[in-house]
Amino acid sequence: MNDAQIDPIALEVLWNRLISIVDEQAAVLMHASFTTVVREAGDLSAGVFDAEGNMLAQAVTGTPGHINTMANCVRDFVRAHPVASLEPGDSLLTNDPWLCSGHLHDITVVTPVFYRGRGIGWFANTCHAMDIGGRTLGADAREVFEEGLHIPMMKLFRGGQINQDLIAIVKANVREPDQVVGDLYAQQAGNDVGAAKLVEMMEECDLDDLEELSTLILTRTEEALRSAIAKIPDGVYRDEVSIDGFDAPLTIRASVAVRGSDLLVDYAGTSPQVDRGINVVFNYTQAYTTYPLICAIGPTVPNNEGSFRPVAVKAPEGSILNCTFPAAVGARHLVGHFLSQVIFGALAQALPERVIADGSAGLWNSQFEGRDRDGRVFAYIFFSAGGMGARPGADGLSATAFPSGIRGVPAEAIEAVSPILMHRRALRPDSGGAGKFRGGLGQEMILEVRGEGPALHSCMYDRTIHPARGFHGGLDGATGELFLQEGEPLHPKSKYLLRPGESVTLRLPGGGGYGPARQREPHRVLEDVRQELVSVEAARDLYGVVIDTETWTVDEAGTAALRSVGLTAGPRSGRELV
Repeated sequence: MNDAQIDPIALEVLWNRLISIVDEQAAVLMHASFTTVVREAGDLSAGVFDAEGNMLAQAVTGTPGHINTMANCVRDFVRAHPVASLEPGDSLLTNDPWLCSGHLHDITVVTPVFYRGRGIGWFANTCHAMDIGGRTLGADAREVFEEGLHIPMMKLFRGGQINQDLIAIVKANVREPDQVVGDLYAQQAGNDVGAAKLVEMMEECDLDDLEELSTLILTRTEEALRSAIAKIPDGVYRDEVSIDGFDAPLTIRASVAVRGSDLLVDYAGTSPQVDRGINVVFNYTQAYTTYPLICAIGPTVPNNEGSFRPVAVKAPEGSILNCTFPAAVGARHLVGHFLSQVIFGALAQALPERVIADGSAGLWNSQFEGRDRDGRVFAYIFFSAGGMGARPGADGLSATAFPSGIRGVPAEAIEAVSPILMHRRALRPDSGGAGKFRGGLGQEMILEVRGEGPALHSCMYDRTIHPARGFHGGLDGATGELFLQEGEPLHPKSKYLLRPGESVTLRLPGGGGYGPARQREPHRVLEDVRQELVSVEAARDLYGVVIDTETWTVDEAGTAALRSVGLTAGPRSGRELV
């Protein structure tokens, strides 16, 4: 086969081959990783790019905040280091928040692919480093300078040899040098395997370069998304959402303008940036804008450069979604993860059957540092999720991250690699918003740190004030809670010392419901009660379903009588869809 022979069947074969290659790239990275953040939670991205830096395919694992930001930043690598200036065995990296995924803890490694004597493409991946120095990862920094080591774009490997000067600097600045440096090697290993597999494909298929294949893939992807956009009625659709902020609430406001096969998202009217570490760089804003749009408009369309071309994104410079240097950005996910909700809220006016109710959105990231029982310095972070919003035809998923895609780390894995002890982890009954389709439940965790002294707990939590909105008559989800064992409430975005023997309780928020709660089938409410997802009282007061607790059956007469009258007092109803 050569470039002129890429017919539709050959294109399908090559496309699936690319997907298998990037999936293997990601698998190698995860298996080689030194941290649970990567190998258990999947906080990474992996992808293949053409010679110009256009993303062709991505691995199925990972997060939009890594994948879609990487799709833009690889072009910055290509401009700064054209492939002609590099040699086999070279690779590059940076953690510049404004170029890459929005905070210093994410490191992007980019490796050129050489074939028949010239550079024909790139592999790249982004991973969350266990530590990057500076202040403990959190939301309370005032400037990015406080948040850790900034690595400008430079070579990680030169001719196959590690950049020892860089490694020495990294080791001198981080709390977990073995894990951080070990993951850099894992990132390089993933790219190397991807490059080797791509060369195998090129040889087997007798391809000289990726140019024709790239053009076909990206053109067809763009056409597919444009076709999906063209089916949306032209117009401007708006929504806004309130989130907790650090010391005061923030507003995210969006308009989604559809004109033929073009779509523009404008965040004019969004709150200005703040002097705390929850600001979002524009690249991250773009990433979490394009992802929910494609989910709603073209869920079967591949996520690559072609799918980004019909979509334009604007955010006022100096706003919370387009912050300017040197704004603090460590916990940018606490704002950026809410973009899917304002996007879905706007699209609900045109595509009500394609969107979900609001969920818990921002991950609850818990960072601990201190000294373990042996006196060794440790730093550990793990991610947790509340409930997703209900869907037009199904309940929301419980304790599931959206839109990030991060997996929860098992308690056993956390306890095996850190001094953190998890006394309890369970779903929160009644935390999912009531509706014809119930919101997903949040979870409750009780944590203790076993060590020779107090441990610093950095909290990165949201939705403790503003609940996840229900849609189309569904009720809002429960807000989150955070308190010490004595009942003392804690600031959800600050740091404090957790004393030896003391525990902290995290109650994560639930997702909003979809549709009126009294339209939920009584047998489904009964099953929720049996599974301890909904209490007997909530079944009666919110769903209008009377449960006989002796026989654990639905009291048909009592339910009919209750549903014939109005809804008793309960959580407020979510807004109607226009």
